[in-house]
Amino acid sequence: MKLFTCDHCGNTVYFENALCEACGHLLGYLPRENMMIALKADNGVYRSVTVPDNTYVYCDNARHDACNWLIDAQPDGDIYCLACRHNETVPDLSVPDHLHQWQVIERAKKRLFYSLLRLGLPLETRAENPQHGLAFDFLAEARGNGEQVMTGHDRGYITLALAEADDAERERRRAAMGEPYRTLLGHFRHEIGHHYWDLLVEGHLVLEEFRRVFGDETEDYGDALKRHYANGAPADWPQNFISAYATSHPWEDFAECWAHYLHITDTLETASQYQVEVHPPHGGDTALRAGYDPYQAQSFEQIAASWIPLAGLTNSLNRSMGLADAYPFVLTPEVIKKLALVHRIVHGNTAGDSNAR
Repeated sequence: MKLFTCDHCGNTVYFENALCEACGHLLGYLPRENMMIALKADNGVYRSVTVPDNTYVYCDNARHDACNWLIDAQPDGDIYCLACRHNETVPDLSVPDHLHQWQVIERAKKRLFYSLLRLGLPLETRAENPQHGLAFDFLAEARGNGEQVMTGHDRGYITLALAEADDAERERRRAAMGEPYRTLLGHFRHEIGHHYWDLLVEGHLVLEEFRRVFGDETEDYGDALKRHYANGAPADWPQNFISAYATSHPWEDFAECWAHYLHITDTLETASQYQVEVHPPHGGDTALRAGYDPYQAQSFEQIAASWIPLAGLTNSLNRSMGLADAYPFVLTPEVIKKLALVHRIVHGNTAGDSNAR
């Protein structure tokens, strides 16, 4: 992610900040411009302190301290920002803990949207595209009925269990599932991969290449998952898959690779923004240079060349602190081939492709 600064005083600020602690100005994020601006109030709207020509209002979810994104101030305009307008169901905020959990979820979701907007991926609401529009349902489990909300995707609808915002509960589920990594942002990045498979792969010429690289997705999905949970992943899965779960079905393999593509790209941008350079200890050129923009990379091979030594560095730093690896995954040649196809799909570099919808 980009390193943000207050455009009034130059203080470094976080993506989630709504106040500059240095100069005291309110802050708001402009998603189209990808910048944080200092604000001054003006008769019910806000203007930029440095460029006061335009007027803005905060997304309506700012009143719940769940959003710091801005929208243009227009009579009868949309009250929700580019990210929050996709929310279909939010939890009952009168229930204790729901507000805090939803705020945590929204922070993770905004980081997802940062990447989607940077990559120029299509983002339509259900109203704009009733068949394939993107919508989120954040659901709490009903007390006493024993049913667990299942995080997942169904033709543009992404459901996320509110319980995933509880660190202890998420860790319990991670341990129970034998997963090396489980985060809210990871959930979002995985489920959005299913959404973009529907939009960018299904019905497109790239589907044939997808099948060569990931396998035949026409295999019965329900049967494949039952078999996976009954038998686990094959012993040699690390050679060909980014995770054990990716072995369950080609759709899950693609969604896992999509999530890792976003993990890698955004983390590389953060490192580069902080002027991090990584010099491999056993010779070779500098693998990561300051100023490198992975969102504009020509090929995934360029991204991998920067990522592999950076992942090694971050894992070594974590181990020095007695922590688990930040990136407990291995990019084998087969996995890189899959990530390279994701990269080409994301950037529309699938030669001769056409939309069959």
